[in-house]
Amino acid sequence: MSTLLRSCLIIFLLLQSMWAQASPTVSVYYGKGASLSELALFDISVIESEHGYDPVAYRKAWPSSELYAYASVAEAGLERKYFAKIPEAWKMARNGAWNSIVIDQTPEQWPAFFAEEVIAPLWNKGYRGFFLDTMDSYRLAEKFNEEDQQAGLVRVIQKLNERFPGIKLILNRGFEIVPRVRDQIQMVAAESTFRGWDASAKRYIDIQPKDREWLLGQLQTISKRDKLPVLSIDYVPPHDREAMRETAKKINELGIIPWVTDADLRTLGMGLVEAKARRVLILHNGSEAPVLNKTAAHRFLEMPLNYLGYIADYADIRQKLPANVTRDRYAGVITWFDGSIPDKRIKDVRDWIKTQSVQKMPVLLLSTSGFPINRSLPFGANHTEITPVHPLKKVKESNLYNFETKVLAPDNDYEGWTLTPEILKQSEELLSFDDAKGKHFVSAAVTPWGGFILNPYLIEEVPGVDQARWVINPFSMLQKTLRLADFPVPDITTENGRRLLLAHVDGDAFPSKAELPGTPFAAEVLQREILERYRIPHTISIVEAELSPKGLYPQWSQQLENIARRIFKMPHVEIASHSYSHPFYWEESNQKSTVSKEVNLNLNIPGYTVNLDREINGSIDYIRKNLAPPNKPVEVFLWSGDTAPSAEALAIIDAANLLNLNGGDTSITRSNPSLTAVGSWGISKGGHLQVYAPITNENIYTNLWHGPFYGFEKVTETFEMTGAPRRLKAINIYYHFYSTTKVASIKALHTAYQWALKQDNHPIFVSEYVHKAKDYYEFAVAQNGDTWIMRGPGHLRTVRLPASLGTPLMSSSHNIAGYQTGPDGYYAHMAGGAAEMQTVGTIPSSEPAYLVDANARIQDWAAQPDGSLSFTLQGHVPLEWSMKLPQNCNLSSAKNDISPAKALVNQPNIRVFRSSQTSAKLEVQCRARP
Repeated sequence: MSTLLRSCLIIFLLLQSMWAQASPTVSVYYGKGASLSELALFDISVIESEHGYDPVAYRKAWPSSELYAYASVAEAGLERKYFAKIPEAWKMARNGAWNSIVIDQTPEQWPAFFAEEVIAPLWNKGYRGFFLDTMDSYRLAEKFNEEDQQAGLVRVIQKLNERFPGIKLILNRGFEIVPRVRDQIQMVAAESTFRGWDASAKRYIDIQPKDREWLLGQLQTISKRDKLPVLSIDYVPPHDREAMRETAKKINELGIIPWVTDADLRTLGMGLVEAKARRVLILHNGSEAPVLNKTAAHRFLEMPLNYLGYIADYADIRQKLPANVTRDRYAGVITWFDGSIPDKRIKDVRDWIKTQSVQKMPVLLLSTSGFPINRSLPFGANHTEITPVHPLKKVKESNLYNFETKVLAPDNDYEGWTLTPEILKQSEELLSFDDAKGKHFVSAAVTPWGGFILNPYLIEEVPGVDQARWVINPFSMLQKTLRLADFPVPDITTENGRRLLLAHVDGDAFPSKAELPGTPFAAEVLQREILERYRIPHTISIVEAELSPKGLYPQWSQQLENIARRIFKMPHVEIASHSYSHPFYWEESNQKSTVSKEVNLNLNIPGYTVNLDREINGSIDYIRKNLAPPNKPVEVFLWSGDTAPSAEALAIIDAANLLNLNGGDTSITRSNPSLTAVGSWGISKGGHLQVYAPITNENIYTNLWHGPFYGFEKVTETFEMTGAPRRLKAINIYYHFYSTTKVASIKALHTAYQWALKQDNHPIFVSEYVHKAKDYYEFAVAQNGDTWIMRGPGHLRTVRLPASLGTPLMSSSHNIAGYQTGPDGYYAHMAGGAAEMQTVGTIPSSEPAYLVDANARIQDWAAQPDGSLSFTLQGHVPLEWSMKLPQNCNLSSAKNDISPAKALVNQPNIRVFRSSQTSAKLEVQCRARP
């Protein structure tokens, strides 16, 4: 090591601990794929402004983070809007590697031009920070005066500070001018301390030691002399996350802010903060199911992925497969084919999968490969040349097996894979057999490249009934094969430690007559028997054609509309639409499915054929104009029929800023005790999200309303089985108006409500649940050393901690209001859309006060260094909550309207409180310890 480099290292290491506290975290990302929540993981995110970001809205949502706009000072790309205004005389040279023009910095008018044409439009959009690039590009010209060019750059910086008071600037290089502008800039960046990109050769390179020494000398001088933080942007192939991680670590050890990314800055790289890749790409054959909702991968696999914290994206192999599937976005790739894929697609699919594997993307093949697996793939596997000789003898069986049904002996058509000795040595066999000649066949394994689980040892269909069972533990299977590490999982089942409770009613049969004295309308019975008795949040919908004077029952329309108005006035009722004509099919391709003769395409309205806009916007408009009280919103749409809307229908929902729910069909019971009967959070089509109802409706429990009509009582089994041993779903009481037409079904409703209200629940409206579900798909989680960083739009406020992560350490966490023990780990409560959390194995005795659980939402959370707290609980029902209060702390309310504290017998520091109000402003005051 040279003397210069050794000196640089010593100085940097001495300053490192100070910088770790003072220096911000920075990302530089010019792509379009990252969510705003992911950018908010960093104190500063440098972005390409032309991608449509709103810095004002961003700043309001995440005040601890700021978007900085990229701006090129000494170069201009031909695509920039201001390029045509640049005089020819200012153009010094061409940068062929980036297809841009080098701009002379010496013209007197240049600083004003740059300020008004480049920065002012961005400033007017709300940007207050800027990353100034290409500071040294004048050196690409054949002739230039160094001092004059640098003086021009100084004038640019001065002009920006004069024209835009409070502007924040990061310079990319421009080392020589830093002493003259150090009071006018925030940070200095440089590229390629350890790893770089050769734009001419189009390849990644290692930086030569002499070049690194020179660069470190420049950065050390700026840090020591000018007291400015310095940033290094290094370039590594995007699939090589380990190299990225190691490079970021080396940069950080020198006391420099690290950012390591790809050459085009199109992937979300890493620095001290490393975001978790939360997406998994699933390949399927779209010809195997009429709609995406019906595919095996979606029906069975997406729920376990969601539970583990991951989002499923789908790619239909009949279409061109996606490019740039990178490790910053995706944790793995899964294929699930139920048979052979078309011959014409085999080569493309094989090549695509090979590319992913070569680029270190974990690949999991499920069910059947769909195409021949041989030695041409980097899998070390073969299933095309060898047929096993029966009988087969079981050799290995992992404890992941026999999850919901036992492993059966292989059938005569058994197909296993033979693995090369090298791959076999590096793999963990989960299930394998030897044939009669001693040949070894593997049915399931964790391999160096990912893994495979072959039929029939994945899911077993139950003969004679429409049921299935997992043969293998799907959660462990996914974690082991895709190498999924534990992290705080955004959770939509829970808030503030209590399981969410929502109730909603589909509008079908609003006008039906109940089999009760006087034959009242079903809606009247619902109001009397349910809504007036159970004053928890309800979301109630109607089908327009059943109520409107122009609909099916004009003779009753006035009565029916009046009933709807009375229901919609109730303060604990949220208004929703269940469409205009109740379409059974929302996607044309699904209409070709074989269905019961009893299914109608929609209500029989003379002269009307289904129109998506009429069904959605038209029905919402009818309710707003005719049924909803003034100033009460109508923003929820509940899908009807097969609840499988097309991408077009979902796009209409999003364009109208509506919220949607229904589908999913979660109906696990003791007679069907399988996770295959538990749906996912939702499904995305064409970039639009359908949110599923947590639990299915009474139609399933009553044999499509053929009876038994008390069948909905079994929904309590579903509530129990989706609550433990894993909390998979919120409690959702979901039914139709026709459930209030029969004595048996009314009793079943009371059973469901009474069970739910005995639990420690957190009641919410459907709209609140849908917002949380949508947040799940935008939520970002990252790690900075031993600190977890969470960012989300703010509706989803709970993260579940797998057992391996331990317990939240309240004294070292920020914006974590508390935690509660759940059936499957700790549930930590975020007090807003942003939080940082540390965890610990053993809870220290000196932990401060925190919220254990509550049936209401946290607002205005503020924690003081002495342990004092102030916050508001806002709910829909009389408040219940509990707190861990050290002996030196007391809780009080602004209105003094809470019951005396009741301590738990086995946990004396945890106190239980109640209030007859639905809102309370609370304070925890702590005396100094003796």
